[in-house]
Amino acid sequence: MIRGFRTFKQFQNSGEGIASNVLSGRLRRLSAAGIITAESDASDRRMINYRLTDKGIDLAPALLELLIWGARHENTGVPCAAIEPLTKNREALLAEVRRRWQQRDPAPLQAKTGEWLWPEK
Repeated sequence: MIRGFRTFKQFQNSGEGIASNVLSGRLRRLSAAGIITAESDASDRRMINYRLTDKGIDLAPALLELLIWGARHENTGVPCAAIEPLTKNREALLAEVRRRWQQRDPAPLQAKTGEWLWPEK
């Protein structure tokens, strides 16, 4: 939702250090719960893209609040300056998340470095 990841490989290479069997199991459970769906890529039918469902995108406000809470109260390594745009622009950010989801825009809102690419720069 934030970083624009869609494929198993992108999730695996995200720097979280998650084992492939654990990631695979989590993606299966999210799919079974109706939070994500797996779709074949239009340009390469062998590649699977994971996408939030209506049910999944409705979790965006709760996930945003958890992200802000975690950055404030846990040692996540995320600088306060990186969280400030989120706290000040919650509604606009959520609207942009939903817009990108509706338009199937995979552009990330946050770079791997933690820099926010939103609002558009």
